[in-house]
Amino acid sequence: MRSTLSKITAVLTAGALTMTLAACGGSSAGATTLRVGTLGDAPPSIYLENGRFTGYDNELLRDIAKREGFEVEFVGTEFSGLLAGVANGKFDIGSSTISSTEARKKTVAFSNGYNTGFTTVVTAKGANLKDLASLSGKRLGVVQGSVQDEFAGGKVAGAQVVRFPDYNAGFAQLKNGTLDGWVVPQDIGQKYLDQNPGVPLELGYTVEDKDTPSAFAVAKKNTDLLNKLNDGLAKAVADGTVARIYAQFYKNTPLSKELQQGGPGLPVKNAGA
Repeated sequence: MRSTLSKITAVLTAGALTMTLAACGGSSAGATTLRVGTLGDAPPSIYLENGRFTGYDNELLRDIAKREGFEVEFVGTEFSGLLAGVANGKFDIGSSTISSTEARKKTVAFSNGYNTGFTTVVTAKGANLKDLASLSGKRLGVVQGSVQDEFAGGKVAGAQVVRFPDYNAGFAQLKNGTLDGWVVPQDIGQKYLDQNPGVPLELGYTVEDKDTPSAFAVAKKNTDLLNKLNDGLAKAVADGTVARIYAQFYKNTPLSKELQQGGPGLPVKNAGA
């Protein structure tokens, strides 16, 4: 009887272990697979190409994962729910040109930064929205929950802020004339203009995002993963991989000196750190 019970217990234990590994995303090769929340419509940073999530952010994360011994599974989501999804465990990592603002540090922890950028307002040609004052009272579109949302709602006097779930929706409304401006990261705005040369749009007012570099988001309690991301990123900066991947996606925008080979990187101080 004891032998039979032992066999049954062994089978049940093995089955439970298999289910646990499957639930944690364990791969056949033994490496842990982590779920990454990202977007599919914001080139050159994050986008879908032939059914595959790619862009500077995601290809850099693939390189870091390889260095640190884990695998990544990218899952498309809306930006407005991304950080909450990271905080509650729906996603292990957020990869979406996420600016590491103080407000966001209350919800998640950030890796060190891998990019800096600019916020710009895409407008109709000739609209002459070239400075902050000219945006006052205008109807401005933003991706909900983005840094651009904070900018339009907090720094533009009297702006009528219209929130969208993704970038494509906002560009469509701008072309239709229902928006005065579409507030986006500069690289995304420029990429759209490059891909649509016949559309009568231009870049208007632009401001540098100085103190909030783009970084990967993880749950605050996941310090082990945070350390792995920072370790892999430091190695990728040191051997020139960051510069190589950046050049693949950004043809005309220089990489920050801190991220060039041998540079110190872009340190991010998390809340409570």
